[in-house]
Amino acid sequence: MGFMYSYPTMDQLSEVLPAVLNHFELNSVIGVGVGAGAYILARFALNHPDLVDGLVLININPNAESLMDTVANKITDWTLPLPDKVITHLFGKDEIQTNQDLVATYRHYITATMNQSNVNQFLCSYNNRNPLEVERPVAGGNVNVRTLMCPSLLVVGDNSPAVEAVVDCNSKLNPTKTTLLKMADCGGLPQVDQPAKVIEALKYFIQGMGYLSSASMTRLRSRTTSSSSNISFNGSRGRAHTYELGQTHSHGTQERRGRTHTDVSMESISTVSQNVSNTAEVTC
Repeated sequence: MGFMYSYPTMDQLSEVLPAVLNHFELNSVIGVGVGAGAYILARFALNHPDLVDGLVLININPNAESLMDTVANKITDWTLPLPDKVITHLFGKDEIQTNQDLVATYRHYITATMNQSNVNQFLCSYNNRNPLEVERPVAGGNVNVRTLMCPSLLVVGDNSPAVEAVVDCNSKLNPTKTTLLKMADCGGLPQVDQPAKVIEALKYFIQGMGYLSSASMTRLRSRTTSSSSNISFNGSRGRAHTYELGQTHSHGTQERRGRTHTDVSMESISTVSQNVSNTAEVTC
């Protein structure tokens, strides 16, 4: 890139996507993004809801950088080389110390395979992003609030540096369309740490949208409380009431099948988020 080149903002990058879909003759997509990619896809879905069927957002941060974040970024600009600045976005402090092989692999990948100037400008563009300004719809409130209209699966590891931001994003989205997957004993890259569980959750999410109806699925166990729904891949049994939920794909409608006091199998993560009053939180 030339010296005078102005790197696009996150908002500008999101506006490139309609042209990409048009080029490949796609009417709509299910998007999967990590970090900055998740932010770009969310911005794209907000501006072009008719082009997005669903979103899987890993480590999304819907907020702009705070003043403290800006100061911290300035300090890291002065004290850390570019690969280490990227590493701090990808991994938590403990993970950087305990998972040194993985961190070293990513550091080498960033150094050896990427244009350092482009990476630096991309990082600056992400750090200068605007807030998504989404708002959770409230019963009886403004029906025209700005929010994601498509089913969304938010994914984060419980040791990720993005965990607070993802939980905050979850609190701002439509609870009938959003599921939070918070992965236990998992670092900043759940798709790397626990890929099988992420893939299984992805299959359930897509099946809940009416696709992959014949795909083989493992059993998930659900336990709900009066305020939220928690789904566990390998969790302990709870005392709260549970609901067995299913989806009739042939008619594209969903139904509640019954109520029980024991753990039950689930056909899709998305079905849960569409049938409880608050957002489903999934732990595994």
